[in-house]
Amino acid sequence: MKTPLLVFNQKGIYCEAADVYLDPWKPVKKAIISHGHADHSRGGHQQYITHHTNVPIIKHRLGEISVTGKAWNETFTINGVKFSFHPAGHIIGSSQIRVEHRGEVWVFTGDYKTEDDGLAVPYEVVKCHTFITECTFGLPAFKWLPQQQVFNDINNWWQQNQDDGRTSILFGYSLGKAQRLLKHLDTSIGKIYTHGAVENMTEVVREIADLPPTEKITRDTKKEDIKGNIVIAPPSTHGSPWIKKMVPYVTASASGWMTFRGARRRRAIDKGFVLSDHCDWQGLLSSIKATGAEKVICTHGYTDIFSRFLAEQGYDARTEQTQYEEENAEQNSKEKQES
Repeated sequence: MKTPLLVFNQKGIYCEAADVYLDPWKPVKKAIISHGHADHSRGGHQQYITHHTNVPIIKHRLGEISVTGKAWNETFTINGVKFSFHPAGHIIGSSQIRVEHRGEVWVFTGDYKTEDDGLAVPYEVVKCHTFITECTFGLPAFKWLPQQQVFNDINNWWQQNQDDGRTSILFGYSLGKAQRLLKHLDTSIGKIYTHGAVENMTEVVREIADLPPTEKITRDTKKEDIKGNIVIAPPSTHGSPWIKKMVPYVTASASGWMTFRGARRRRAIDKGFVLSDHCDWQGLLSSIKATGAEKVICTHGYTDIFSRFLAEQGYDARTEQTQYEEENAEQNSKEKQES
């Protein structure tokens, strides 16, 4: 029985033919990285290969590393195995990784979404035999509204809070979600203030994307200056002494988990906006179908439920354990690395 082109082991997703790992979670010699979130681009690898727009992002996070940047659809060969990066649409610089060897093609998505957010290069369908997919929101209950509708609601919320003399605090993970929010806020309403973690990452992303002006909140920032404006901050700041400077304020979270009212209550958030950087149920299904893949491997999220559904639809579907996190974990557990 021949070894599969990609296998899952204790260090990550391994391509034995090339002796290289995809998004490994333990230190390895050579790592091909899909995107900059901390669960997919970890420290300690000897050599990194990623899309060139992701290079400054992971350098900011990981410090001095040996990293090579590649262009979209640029084929590079390691020990006879062909690799290439293709847009994943998840966050800026995010890629799917295509692996080809002896006529067999696998695609590892990392994390992805199909809606064009106006910031990340939009998701591209890549034909393959085996498709490795996340399924963070792999339940029929998850169905995203068009982005423009969500941002109309966010901007109307901000305007109403301003009319009421309150500051708007909008929580979003400092890499990806924060910049997406910034991109679509209506700056005619007021100024955008940022937490240091958000501002530091946004300065890196400004080298790659056009974003509106922001002002970092410091010890010298006056409460009266912030009043009525909007603050973009990591979820980890909720309930912290830092946020008390904003009183009176109203809080909101932008996340796919805001689909469930209970999630908002548990987080003690005043308002929830359903906005995710991952696929919804239909996005996952349509993406898988478009690849033409017969085999599907589900890595993180509602893996058991989703893979069972795929099997019922005739796919050769299974699950694999990884150390990748879901959106709620992204938004809560990794901010310390960004500040």
